[in-house]
Amino acid sequence: MKDRTMFFTAILDWCDSKNCLLMLGLLLLFIRTRKKGNSDFPPGPWVIPLLHDILVGFGHHTIDKIAQRYGHIFSIRRGGIKIVYVSGFKMAHEVLVTQGDNFLDRPVSPLLNEAFKGNGISASNGYRWRRQRHFSVSHIYPFGDGRRALELNILRECALLTEAIQEEIGVAFDPYTKITNAVTNVIGFLVFGKCFNNSSGDFQTLLNLSAETGSLVRTPLAQLYDICPWLMKRFPGPRETILSNYSKVAAFLRKQIEIHKKDWDPFHHRDFIDSYIGEIDKRRKDREAGFQVENLAYCTLDMFEAGTETMTSTLRWALLFMMKYPEVQKAVQAEIDRVVGQSRQPSLADKVNMPYINAVLHETQRVASILPFSTPRVARRDTTLGGYLIPEGTVVITSLSSVLHDKSKWMTPDKFNPNHFLDSQGLFWKREAFFAFSAGKRMCLGEQLAQMELFLFFTSLLQRFTFSSPHGVEPSPKTQGMTVMSPKPFKVWVSTR
Repeated sequence: MKDRTMFFTAILDWCDSKNCLLMLGLLLLFIRTRKKGNSDFPPGPWVIPLLHDILVGFGHHTIDKIAQRYGHIFSIRRGGIKIVYVSGFKMAHEVLVTQGDNFLDRPVSPLLNEAFKGNGISASNGYRWRRQRHFSVSHIYPFGDGRRALELNILRECALLTEAIQEEIGVAFDPYTKITNAVTNVIGFLVFGKCFNNSSGDFQTLLNLSAETGSLVRTPLAQLYDICPWLMKRFPGPRETILSNYSKVAAFLRKQIEIHKKDWDPFHHRDFIDSYIGEIDKRRKDREAGFQVENLAYCTLDMFEAGTETMTSTLRWALLFMMKYPEVQKAVQAEIDRVVGQSRQPSLADKVNMPYINAVLHETQRVASILPFSTPRVARRDTTLGGYLIPEGTVVITSLSSVLHDKSKWMTPDKFNPNHFLDSQGLFWKREAFFAFSAGKRMCLGEQLAQMELFLFFTSLLQRFTFSSPHGVEPSPKTQGMTVMSPKPFKVWVSTR
């Protein structure tokens, strides 16, 4: 609300005759373009450019309402760009999997391009993206001894998290900070080869900057910058803070890289940074692959952002659902007692024998729909989709939330029901419409790590504690955010088992 008030104040200051004529010209251009619409292109609602983004936005609830009227493929003009939205399992699968190669690339984001300077994994395309992704996937989820070391590190963080929560027995508290610290240290171990002390000034600064930037990037005004950068530069907004924060985080990461380079051993790689430095040395002649020190800083930033907020949000949703559905919590604890008991920590080897917990965690991700949309894609060539022509260069966004709540794929799409992921024998059943991490070649590269963390943290917490709402408070699964659906802040009451 504060950003929107500042925006309208700036408009009033800006509205001299010259700028009013400019805005009038833009409006007339929009109307003319609207009248010349292509009948082969997906139809869509008429919206007032910019104002709709500011006043209403295009969150998943808005997109779902539009889909009810126009069907599973439609277009919306945002600024000077026509964006095609697709919803439902059939159309989403068509875009992300069946025609995945036609929609493999990401469009340029002016804001992130200005912040990342063309570096990182998420916004890259082509050969560079393939090489960076392949390298990252093979190092973010290691095999053999590396995987066991990662599991032991997660279990260490599980133990520290349970100790931290134990201190809150008898007090209603918000678990956000404790969960965030634990999750961030798992990524810290993978990337930096060490865990930061929670009282570390640098560590807390990194967390605060990342959290602030993550929330600002998802505001309507920040998204408007990607649509009309030439216009939004004229108004106050989150852009300067976002760029400043990214610069500070990148500086911290460069410092960590320099520390690694001083004692780097080509025969013993301790973490992602060490391995990447080795890859830089191997690929000196392959500049197109993008293995340079500056790119390492931003690839690390990509991994850090992707591995913290979504995992923290998922664990918070899981606790919230346990509070809301105590009968599910009891069934989870019964499975833990039967398979693991109370004398040892859960391990990944237990997962195959715990189908109900696996189902509960997948149902948590389905109902919460933490990532309601896929990252934007751009058509690499002219193609057809749902009977409509999609010209080369068209931006396409998939509603993942609509897939996770598709009535043709889920028995009770709007209810929390772990049976969605259990077969008739009570065994875990991974559903084809489980798009919580998107789908296809560009799906989230950290899914395996995320499921590994989620299982170990969740079972460790439910092994030791029972979670309930503070007296007189009804657990309310309300969301906040537009591109990452986090639960609104809530407090828990914890009792030992």
